[in-house]
Amino acid sequence: MPLLVTDYSWTQTDTTVYIHVPLKGARAGAVDVLSTDEYIKVHYPPYLFEAFLLEPVDDERSSAKVGNGVAVVSLTKRSNNVWKHLMITTSDKDKKKEIRERALLKYQEKLSSESRSKAEKRQAEKKYALETMMKLEQEERENIQRTKDAERERTTAELEAWQLRQKQKAEEEDEVRLRRRKDNQSKIKVVTEKRGNVGSDGTNVPRDQRGSEANSKKNQADLPAPRRTGNIPVTFTPRVFPTALRESRVPEEEEWLRKQAEARRAVNADVDELEDLKEEDRNPDWLKGKGDKCFAAGDFLSAVNAYNLAIRLNRRTPALYSNRAACHLKLRNLHKAIEDSSQALDLLTPPVAANAAARARAHVRRGSAFCQLQLYAEGLQDYQAALKIEPHDAALQEDERTIRSVIQGTAADAETQ
Repeated sequence: MPLLVTDYSWTQTDTTVYIHVPLKGARAGAVDVLSTDEYIKVHYPPYLFEAFLLEPVDDERSSAKVGNGVAVVSLTKRSNNVWKHLMITTSDKDKKKEIRERALLKYQEKLSSESRSKAEKRQAEKKYALETMMKLEQEERENIQRTKDAERERTTAELEAWQLRQKQKAEEEDEVRLRRRKDNQSKIKVVTEKRGNVGSDGTNVPRDQRGSEANSKKNQADLPAPRRTGNIPVTFTPRVFPTALRESRVPEEEEWLRKQAEARRAVNADVDELEDLKEEDRNPDWLKGKGDKCFAAGDFLSAVNAYNLAIRLNRRTPALYSNRAACHLKLRNLHKAIEDSSQALDLLTPPVAANAAARARAHVRRGSAFCQLQLYAEGLQDYQAALKIEPHDAALQEDERTIRSVIQGTAADAETQ
């Protein structure tokens, strides 16, 4: 049987009643407060405080605070008058039981109503978010279609204009060629009539042209025979990485290229499992681009959804995990940001020149998440790893100094305490 609390105190104003209940060493988390318009209960085992109020109060505007070894219940009066007593003076147990049961029923109905209201609010928020995302996607599709239509119209107009210019140019060239032919025929006719000379091909030509004809035949006889055609084979050493072969790390680079090839092969194998998706939604590169656009627009939830689907299609691309970690940082999902950054770093092995920038970004994102969780030592290790990759980055140097100073300040405060 619980022990009833009798050493409480209460005060009042014209509008409010304040009840102070001592907690007798109980933790704040173990205190259960129930408040209705006519009944107050403060329960912290094995102690119990009950108050059957003299007059009804406004339960919606009342409040309770627990802390510093006392529970303070603030009750707003419905009528502005001074109470002579806090509780009713009757000793009728049946009436008190009725009041208690009625209060418990009201409290349960209130909790049920609040639960329904929260569920309806969450459902409305989800529906609004879904409608907003669908609207944005529809606007994006319409913008893409408008861009395609405008580009198609522009290209068609340019093609028609080019065809018209070509037709006009051909007509002008035909006209010029016909005019020249007529002029040449008239000139040959005039010369033939004047001189009456015949050339080697039986046509009438001037005398001075016969010498040039003989000279041209002589020059043609002196020309050497054309050279035979052939192919000259040229081979080059294939190099995917920009460094010289003698300065590169061949085993690490070959391992990195193998992983990239596996990631490309994994796309086709995973896409077959999601045949119900649209064609663009089955392309991890398209989904990554969509996620990047959503991130740039500040729509981090949509970006996470795009990266999630892209990762389902291809789990071997480190950029997808690294970009999703950046979204989780914005959404304050710090543990998820650490997991995605770590996964990206695992895929970015072995370390080669081609993935240096990606490794630096992943280290910075994981280090930022550690620091926001106040794990400054772990965050400093990631920033130092990023500085080893990009030692001349001024922003990284400044961040590393800031974290180091925070760690030193925390250590100094601990020693002082």
